[in-house]
Amino acid sequence: MKAGIHPKYFANATVICACGNTWHTGSTVEVIHTDICSNCHPFFTGEQRIVDTEGQVDRFYKKLEARTAYLVEKEARVTARTSTDQPIATLELSERINGTLARAGLETIAQVLDKLAAGEEALLAVDGFGRKSLIDLKKRLRQRGFVIPGEEPEPVAA
Repeated sequence: MKAGIHPKYFANATVICACGNTWHTGSTVEVIHTDICSNCHPFFTGEQRIVDTEGQVDRFYKKLEARTAYLVEKEARVTARTSTDQPIATLELSERINGTLARAGLETIAQVLDKLAAGEEALLAVDGFGRKSLIDLKKRLRQRGFVIPGEEPEPVAA
């Protein structure tokens, strides 16, 4: 064995736990301080408590709160997006379709959905509103999550 390269060994090193328990063992450190031992660890005591010296539980709860807040915000965005009180312009249809519907007095999504509930012919009777305009309108309504009257809603993939 080479001389001077090995640490000093203490055959009677003292281990001190945060709970007050002490014992002796062999180590290269004379005094060892520990946070938990077999006298206070929940596995050995049978006590139901969380041992969290690094704040992992608090970090987990913060992440859980952030996720809950995100889901609430996401639901609010979806609800706002599918509100029928929005103007037709939010559907981003062509200028011609927006103008035609405005001249017919249809300015909100709710009014258009009511007209569609009466049948496609009710909208096709609007001067300047044809089949292509109807197809574009229905496509945009579906994209925004609206259920078109008279059609079966598409099943949501799980």
